[in-house]
Amino acid sequence: MTARPVLRAVAGGVTRRKVQTFVIGLVLLASSSAAVLALALLVDSTAPFDHAFAAQHGAHVVATVDPAGATPGELAATRRLPEVTAAAGPFGEVTVALKQAGLPLPPTTLAGRASPGGPLDDLTLQSGHWAQRPGQMVLSSDPSPGTNTSMPLGTRLTVTGVPGTRTLTIVGIASSVNSSADGWVLPGEIAKLRTPPIPAAAQMLYRFADAGSAAAVRADVAAVTRALPRGTVTGTQSYLAVRAEASSNIAPFVPFVVAFAALGLVMSVLIVTNVVSGAVVAGYRRIGILKSIGFSPGQVVAAYTAQAGVPAVAGCLGGVVLGNVLAAPVLGQAANVYGVGSLRVPAWVDAAVPVAMCALVGIAALLPALRAGRLSAVQAIAAGRAPRQGRGYAAHRLLGRLPLPRPVTIGLAAPFARPTRTAVTLVAVLLGVTAVTLAVGLSASLNRLANGLSLASTVQVQVTVPSAVPGGPPVAPVPGRGGPPVHLPTPAAAERAVTTALQKQPGTARYIGLDAGQMVSVAGLSRQVALTAFRGDARWIGYAMVSGHWYTGPGQVDVASGFLNATGKVVGDTITINVGGKQITARIVGQVFNVDNNGLGMFTDWRTLVGAERGLEPDQYDVGLRPGTSPAAYARALGVSPAYGASVAGADATLPLVLGLIGTLTLLLAVVAGLGVLNTVVLHTRERVHDLGVFKAIGMTPRQTIAMVVCWVAGTGLLAGVIAVPAGIVLHHHVLPAMGAAANVALPASFLRVYGGAEMVALALAGLVIAVAGALIPAGWAAKTGTAAALRTE
Repeated sequence: MTARPVLRAVAGGVTRRKVQTFVIGLVLLASSSAAVLALALLVDSTAPFDHAFAAQHGAHVVATVDPAGATPGELAATRRLPEVTAAAGPFGEVTVALKQAGLPLPPTTLAGRASPGGPLDDLTLQSGHWAQRPGQMVLSSDPSPGTNTSMPLGTRLTVTGVPGTRTLTIVGIASSVNSSADGWVLPGEIAKLRTPPIPAAAQMLYRFADAGSAAAVRADVAAVTRALPRGTVTGTQSYLAVRAEASSNIAPFVPFVVAFAALGLVMSVLIVTNVVSGAVVAGYRRIGILKSIGFSPGQVVAAYTAQAGVPAVAGCLGGVVLGNVLAAPVLGQAANVYGVGSLRVPAWVDAAVPVAMCALVGIAALLPALRAGRLSAVQAIAAGRAPRQGRGYAAHRLLGRLPLPRPVTIGLAAPFARPTRTAVTLVAVLLGVTAVTLAVGLSASLNRLANGLSLASTVQVQVTVPSAVPGGPPVAPVPGRGGPPVHLPTPAAAERAVTTALQKQPGTARYIGLDAGQMVSVAGLSRQVALTAFRGDARWIGYAMVSGHWYTGPGQVDVASGFLNATGKVVGDTITINVGGKQITARIVGQVFNVDNNGLGMFTDWRTLVGAERGLEPDQYDVGLRPGTSPAAYARALGVSPAYGASVAGADATLPLVLGLIGTLTLLLAVVAGLGVLNTVVLHTRERVHDLGVFKAIGMTPRQTIAMVVCWVAGTGLLAGVIAVPAGIVLHHHVLPAMGAAANVALPASFLRVYGGAEMVALALAGLVIAVAGALIPAGWAAKTGTAAALRTE
C-alpha cells in the first residue's frame, strides 16, 4: 500500500469538505474541553481538601505562641527538630472588635503577613489585591461564623476598643486551607491593633514527617512544646480538625458535581462518536469513487481514518487549552463551595484527555471505514447517494397525509432515513435537557434548603443577651462599644430591657426568647446534644419538618436526623434528658430539618426544662419583621446596650456559589448538546445536497428550505425533551437525597416537590430550543446555496 495516494486523498478530503472538517474540529474542541472540566471535577471532588492542602502547602499545625516567652532564635530552632519538615512564622496575631455600618461583628482574628505566598499555608487571593499600606485588610473567604462574607471590596470596618479612630478597608478576599485567620493585614499593623493589657500573640506554622493521625499530631505538638520555654505555646489547631469540618461541608455537594461531570463525559463520548462515524458514512459516495479508480480496502480505511484524525487532533489540543481556561472559574467556584482554597486541573488529565479523545476518534472512524472498505464501488456510491432502501419511505407517506406544509413533512420524516444517527442525536439532546431539568430542580431545592437552615425569611434579626453574675465584678464592654468596663444587668433586668426595646420598635412583627444551644446529655448517647428551648409558640419560625409535628406543649421534643441516626430512636419514642443533674422524660413528636452540631439537635418548649433548671432565662431573641422593614436599619435603631446586642441574621453564603456552579455546568452541557445537533444537520445537509438542489429547482424558497432543515431535528429535539424531563426529575430525586445522606440529614418531602406543571412543559420545550439553535446555522447555509451549485456538489 503506497502512502502518496492516501495522503492526497486525505488532503483533498480535508480541504474540499471544509464545513465537515470545521465541524469535526469544533465538536472535538468543545467535547475535549468539556471532558477536561468534567474529569477535573470528578478527580477534585474526591478528597478535595487533600488536593488543596497539597497544592497550598498546608500546615499540619497552626500554633499560637507568646512572643515574650521565647526569643526569635528559640522559635527558629524548632524548625530543626527531627519531627519538623517545614515551618513558617512567626506571624503577629491579634483579635479585634469590628463594626460594619454601625453593627458589631463577631470577634475577628487578624494575622500579619507581608504577602499571600509562603512555604506553608500559601494563601489563594480570590479577588482584589494584597494589603499594600496601613489601614488595608484582606478578608478570609471563610471567616468566623456570623461574619458577613458578602462584604464587597472597599468596605470600611471600624476597629473599636483601641485608642483613637481606626478603620480597615477590605482590599482583597483570600482563602487559607488551614483557616489560619479571619483576615490579614501588614505585619506592622498588628501592634497598633492590640490594646494593652492584652498580651502579644503570634502564629507558627509547622509541617511534620508523621501527621497521619490525631495521636501523631499530638506527639508532634508535644515535641515542639518541649523545645520552647514553658507557657510559650498557648494554643494549637490541627489540620485534622479543619479537614473534618471541611469534609462535612463538602459531602452534600459532591453527588451533584459528580452527576454533572458524568453527564458531560457521556455526552462528549456520544457526540464525538456520532460526529466522526457520521462523517465517514457521509463520504461513502466519495469512497466508491476512490475504489473505482483503484484504491484498495486498506487505503480507503487509512484515508478516511486519517481524514477524521487531522481536525480531531487540532480540536483535541485546542480543547485541552480551552478546558483549562474554562476550568479556572468553575473549579474556583467548586473550591469556594468546598471551602478548600483552590483546585486545579491535574496534569495527568491534560495528558489523558487528548489521548483518549484521539483514540475514540480513531475507533469511531475505523469501524464505518472498515465496512466501507468491504463494499464494492457501486455499493458505496449507491449508499452515499441515498439511505438504505425502504428507510423513511413509510414515514414520508404517513406524514404527507397531514395538513402541514410539504417542507415541514419532508423535514419531520428525514430522521427515519438515518435511525442510528437520529438515535445518537436524540440521546445527546436528551442528556442536555436532563442536565437543564436537574439544574432547575436543584436550584429550587437548594433555595428551600438554605431557607430551612438559615430561617432568613422568617427570622431577620437576632438579639443576644450576654450572661452576667449578679453582684459580680465589672466585665469588658460589649464588643463594638468600647469605653470603660461596665456591670452587666441581671438576667431578669436584661429580659425586661430587651422586650421593652423590641416592643417600642414599629418594625417588630413578632419575637420569641430562647435558650440557644445548651449542651445536654441523653441516656444511651455518648455525645452531647444541642438543646434549644423556646419561651412561647415558635411555630412561626418555620423549621421544616421531615416527619411528625412541631411540639405543642411541655414534655415534647423535636429532634434532627443525626439524633435519630445516633440513638436508633424514631418519632413517637421517649427519651431521658439529663439537665443540671436532673432527669427529664420527653417524647419525640417530630423530626426537624437541622444540621447544627452534626444533626444532634433538639427543640422543645421552655416549660419542659423548668422543673430541672431554675433561673432559666433567654440568652437570645429571634425577631420577625413587618414587610418592608430593613433588617440593618432595624438593628441600628434597636441600638446596643450592656443588656443586649443586635445583629442581622444572614443566609448561608455557600448557596450563591453552588447556584453559580450549577448554572455554569448546565450552560456547558447545553452548548455541547447544541454542537451535536449542529453536526447532525451539517451531515444531513451534505448528504442531501442534491435533494436540496432538486427542491430548489421546483420552486422551494429559502424560508421553506430553512423550515425543512429545522424540522429535520425539531421532532427529535421535542421527543428528547419529553423523555428528558421525567429522567431529570428522577435524577433530581436521587441526587438530592444523596446530598442529604452525605450530610447525615433527611430532607423534607417539600424539598423534592419543586416541579410544577407549567415548568415541566417549559423544560420539555428546552429540547426543541436546543435542536433549533443547533440547526439554524446549517439551515441558513442550505437556504443560501444556489440551485446549480447544489446539483453539482458531490
